[in-house]
Parts: sequence; C-alpha cells; structure tokens
Amino acid sequence: MFIEFLTVLLLLVLWAYLCSHGDGLRALRRTTGGRRGDAGVGLTLMGQDANGVPLRRSKRGWMWNQFFLLEEYTGLDHQYVGKLHSDGDRGDGSIRYVLTGDGAGSLFIIDENSGDIHATKRLDREEKAYYTLRAKAVNRITNTSLEGESEFIIKIHDINDNEPKFTKDPYFTEVPEMSPLGTVVTQVTATDADDPTYGNSARVVYSILQGQPYFSVEPNTGVIKTALPNMDRETKENYVVVIQAKDMAGQMGGLSGTTTVSITLSDVNDNPPRFPKSEYTPESTEPGTTVAVLRATDADIGRNAEMNYRITSSDGPAMFDISTNRSTQDGVITLRKSLDFERKRSYTLRIQVENSNPDPRFLRYAATTDGATVKLIVEDVDEPPVFDRVGYVMEVKEDVAVGTIIGSVSATDPDSSRSPVRYSIDRRTDMDRVLNVHPGNGSVFMLRTLDREDIAWHNVSVIATEFNNPRLMSRVPVYVRVLDVNDNAPTFATYYETFVCENAKANQRIQTVSAADADEPIGGHRFFFSLAHEASVKANFTVRDNKDNTAGILTRRNSYSRLQRSTYLVPVVISDSDFPMQSSTNTLTVHVCTCDREGNMQLCNQEALVLTAGLSTGALMAIIFCVLILLMIVVLFAALRRQQRKKEPLIISKEDVRDNVVSYNDEGGGEEDTQAFDIGTLRNPEATEESKQRRDIKPETLHPPVRRTVILSPAHRDNADVRNFINQRLQENDQDPTAPPYDSLATYAYEGSGSVAESLSSLGSMTTEGDQDYNYLSEWGPRFKKLADLYGGEDSDSCRDS
Repeated sequence: MFIEFLTVLLLLVLWAYLCSHGDGLRALRRTTGGRRGDAGVGLTLMGQDANGVPLRRSKRGWMWNQFFLLEEYTGLDHQYVGKLHSDGDRGDGSIRYVLTGDGAGSLFIIDENSGDIHATKRLDREEKAYYTLRAKAVNRITNTSLEGESEFIIKIHDINDNEPKFTKDPYFTEVPEMSPLGTVVTQVTATDADDPTYGNSARVVYSILQGQPYFSVEPNTGVIKTALPNMDRETKENYVVVIQAKDMAGQMGGLSGTTTVSITLSDVNDNPPRFPKSEYTPESTEPGTTVAVLRATDADIGRNAEMNYRITSSDGPAMFDISTNRSTQDGVITLRKSLDFERKRSYTLRIQVENSNPDPRFLRYAATTDGATVKLIVEDVDEPPVFDRVGYVMEVKEDVAVGTIIGSVSATDPDSSRSPVRYSIDRRTDMDRVLNVHPGNGSVFMLRTLDREDIAWHNVSVIATEFNNPRLMSRVPVYVRVLDVNDNAPTFATYYETFVCENAKANQRIQTVSAADADEPIGGHRFFFSLAHEASVKANFTVRDNKDNTAGILTRRNSYSRLQRSTYLVPVVISDSDFPMQSSTNTLTVHVCTCDREGNMQLCNQEALVLTAGLSTGALMAIIFCVLILLMIVVLFAALRRQQRKKEPLIISKEDVRDNVVSYNDEGGGEEDTQAFDIGTLRNPEATEESKQRRDIKPETLHPPVRRTVILSPAHRDNADVRNFINQRLQENDQDPTAPPYDSLATYAYEGSGSVAESLSSLGSMTTEGDQDYNYLSEWGPRFKKLADLYGGEDSDSCRDS
C-alpha cells in the first residue's frame, strides 16, 4: 500500500515538472501484458493541453488517463476531445476502436477507424464535472481485444459563467444603539457555482454599495461592522445596507450579486425620564380618590422606558402615596388619609422619577432622574354628617315596655357651618317597625315588645341628614340584642307514651322523661319534676327526680288489671329554677299490657300495640294481598259494566216514545214565533196525558204514582205552572215502578226564579190583557236605566195621548 502511494506521488511530481517546461505531456507510459522490455502492442491517448496543442507520446503503451474539455462550447462543429491510438495500428484498417462509459455514444463519440473522440453537445461543469469512460482496441476481423480495457477521465474545464448568490435575501438584524466603532453587526455569505480550484471564477469579494458612512463590510469575510460610534436610536432607528459580492477576486469583468441587509438599532437605557413641566396644580381633591396623575416622558422604549415614581418630600407626612401604572408608566398620586379643609387647605409634594432598569454604561453621561413639584389645593365641600362610632350595639330585655329608650346615636356636621343633624330609621332594614329614633337627639326607643325566642338580634340602620341639605346623609348600623327573661315554662322534651305490665312490681321504672325550655338562662337549665297534686291522693304511679334534668316514672302498685282499666294518664309537673319560676303540667300516657315473666309485652290494647310493636311482616303481606284482591274486583266490575253498555237495548221500536231523548237542532223564531210550539201544554199540566204503563212488561202495581203538590210563594206564582210541570215529571220518573232496568235521561228546561224582577219573558204576557206598570224598572239602578226609559217612556207617551 505504501509503495503504491509513493508511486502515485512521484508521478504527480513528474507531471508538474513537465507541465512547467511546456512539454505538454501529462502522463507516463503504462504497459499492459508482458514484462518490461518485452515486445507488445499498446494504445496511445493523444489529447490537447489547455492551449489546444496536441500531445503525442513516442513510446508505446497507455497515456495518463485524463482529458480536459472546456464547458459551454459555442462552436458549430463537434468539440474535439482527443485521439485514441494503438501502437499496433499500421493504418491498414485492421483495428477498430471501441468507447464505453459515461455518455459514450450520446455525449461522446469515437471514430472507430482513426480513434478521434468528439463531444456532441455543450457541457456544463456545474451539472457534471467529469465523465469516466473506458477504451479498447479490437481486431476488426476476429473482434478480439488486442489489449485489456483501460479507463480514462474527461474533466470539464470551468469558465466564469455563474454569478455569486447570497444565502439569504434580505437579511434582518439588530445592533444596540450607542455601540462603539467596529461593532460586528452580522455576516453575509455568497456562494459561486464555478470551480473554486480553477482560476478566480469562484473567488468572491464583498463591498458595500449603500449604507455608508454608518456601516462597513470586510471584503473577504462579508462581516458587517459599525463605521460610526454611538449611533442614537432616538435619532434614527432603521438602516438599509446593500452589499455586493463579485467573483474574479473583484477584478474587471467579474460577475456580481447583491443583497439587502435591514439593520435596526435596538434600544438601550441611555435616556432618563423627564417631566414635561416642573409644577402641577390639580384643581380639586376628594377624599378616597386619585389626587393627581403625573406623566413623565422617556425617549427609550420597552423595558428601558419603565420608570418609578417616589415622593421625596411633603408637608403632609403619610398623607399621600404614589404608584406607577405599568401599562401607561404614569405616576398616580392617591390619598392615604382623609383630607380636612378646616385643618389644612393645601399640600406641596416633591416627586422624583427614575429609570427602573438603569444601564451602568451611561450613568456618567447624564442624570438618570428628574423631579417635579406638585401643589395640591383642598377645596371645601359640603360633607355629610359623621357618626362618632362605626356601629352601635344595644341590649334590651324581651319584656321591655313600648316606648322604652334603649340607647342613642350621635352624629355631627364636619363642615365649618355645623349644620344641625336630623335622625331617622331606614325602614328598609326595619320592615316590622320594631325601633324608632328621636329626630333631634338620636335616642333609640321601642315601638313594640320583643320576643327573644322569635328573633334574638335586630339589625337596623340609622340615617343622619343635615337640616340645610337633606341630600347629604350618612348611615350607621345599630345592632339590638334581645336579652332573655324567664317567660317560657318547661315542657316534655318529646311526647312520651309507654306501657306497664299487669304483673308489674311496685317501684318499678317504666319510663324516663326529660324536659326542654325555650329560655336560655345564664347559668343553664335546672328542672324539677313532681307528680301533680290532684293525682297524688290515689296515685297509681310516682315521679322520681333524678337531679339531672330527667325523671323516672315508677309503679306504685304490685299489679294492674287491663280489664279494669287499660290506660292511665300520669300528670307530671315540670318547673325551672329561674325567676320568676315557670312550670307546666305534662301528661304521660301509660297502657296496661299482658307480659311474660321477663316483662316482655304479649297482649295489649290496640293503641299500645300500634305505638309499641308496630306491624309485622306477615301483617303487611296480608294487607297487600287484600289490596290486590280489591283491585281485581274493581277491574272485573268495570269490564262487566262496559260489556253491558255494548248490548242492544230491549226496546228498539220507533213507536215507543217512553222518555226517549229527542234532540232537535232547529233554531226557533224567538218570542214572536207562536207557531213553533204549543205553550198551552206547559201552562196547563192537567191537560197532559196521564202517565202510561209500560207495554212490554206486566206492571207490579195498579196504583199510579202519587202526585205531590208544590206550594209556591206569592212571588213565584206566575211561574208555578212551568215549575210544577217539571217537578211532576221528575217525581213520576223517580217513583215509576215500571221504569226500564237501564238508565234513561229525561231533559226538562226551566227559566228560573232567582231574579227579584221575576221573568220578563213574553210567555207570561199571553194571558195578560191589560197594560202593565213598568215604573218599578227605574228603581233597580243604573243597569236597568235603558230598559226603564224604553218601557216607561211608552207609558208616559200613552198617558199624554190620553
């Protein structure tokens, strides 16, 4: 391996020496077949040097395997590459030359007789820099190879046909303002597609076409630097620089390309904040609000423009505070304490503003702070009354009398005028009107008695207004606590009901009771239990106080009889220990039951069983079963009724007119239509046909139903005929023993008798021949005025005619 490397190295040195002496020989002889000095047949590659001079080799064998060909050939003929020649070729045409490899036959062709190689097309080095081909000489007759196949390269020589191109266009970059001279801004890079190993076609030099005198560029590296020191962003922020890249080392005739570099000066904190004016005088101030807003300006931007405000001096210590609004960078002066015009009418503040993020590099150039004087003038305003407390707590006993004063409130006018104050209760906080306040002195008194067990606390608001300006008001909360008094008697804590066995022994405990009281004494509850006096004479039970607010109910006899008496009511008196003492009598219900030897209840009265034992699972199942049976019966009954309704009636003859319902939808002609029906039938019920017996069944009795006469009052005698007719028909149908077994409907109509004016129908006027007096219509009020005018007017007209 090492020997081959030395051989190649020596060949390269020899080739360089020959080229420097203009010999034009580019390779050494390579022999194929046989040892050195033996006779043999060889091929000679005869090409051209860079100047087009043919290269020949007198010694037989292969030439050095490399040709050179210029790219972008513009001639009309095929471009000559070189010549392939064999030592055994004597010009008799017995040898044929064969070319294979990259582009053989298409890009490169060979004359098989002479061995001349030509390029058929224009070649571009940037597309393909070299081509590898293989050549051999064969016997034309036998087609056998005279020598082994040898490989050679056609390398495309570069020409300057590509201009430099920048990797980006445009460039965007930033450099801090106030940067020193020679600060690196950015670096631009341009590439040339030409061959960098041949000539200066790919050697690029940079220059600046636009952007002087602010920036410069290094010719070989493309590094852009600042050409002026301390460039100020506040003066000019954006710069556009045009950079040119030119090949051929910048010489005349070289190709060039350009790019644009947009340079922005980034901000540094080189400017302090400044107040536009040195004094500020707000027009007025109000307690609890913003007093003034100061705005300082800073030529910087972003984080470098952030500033802080502070108060350096003030004639009102701890009266004011200043903060920075981070969104607007304004200084906001606010009040820390309320202002009082009567005490101090003006304040003077000294405000200082400074950068929040100062840059130490520029501290020596200029001051980093600025100051301003703020003079605050307090204007006198009419203020509402001020209470001497923020809230009042008052206590009152629940049995206090109406009108009792339970406390007072006080408010004064803080203004210099000292206007009188008027007090009132805000009724929105006292809807039940429990309290009231004296309008002049602020005394709070009761409007009604209170019950602590109902509401323990009452919260109301008292309003204070000025007499001179009632619109100015203030309010204060008043908390009234209702104190407890012993006004409730203790009772059983719950309803108690128990049982006693018939075989019970004396002094046997059957129940423990406890008490409850709505009052809340300070020392806690203490209850006393005893048997009522009226029950202690022949007592069947006794009460034993357990001294712990409970008591035990004990038997007093050895046995009880459930047959003699099944229930006992034991009156228990419960009293408390407060003053005044309260007591109540409570009743304990005791049922007598039959028990076994262990005292377990076996048989008792119904109430006791329900209260103590409850229902068993078997009883519940039996009840549910009975309910299901009842539901089934109801369903069957409903089904039978529906089936009966579907059956055809017994009588379907059209001639049977017994109580059939006949509907007529014809509209009558009104009161004047006397031909529509016979009114005499309704007015003379005696003329109607007697009730007939049913013809389809045998009557059970021969006695017709008894007609009952209804006696009417004189006020309803005019309508007695119609009513009597309807009642008679109703009684006949109710008492008819021959009525069919199915339901039938009888419909009758009657006008009614509820009106004091009785009926105005024309039915009654048929039997009246004389004139009637309608003057009573005017006495019925304004609703009948129109009717009275109609009928009364006719009477008066007739009177005048007569």
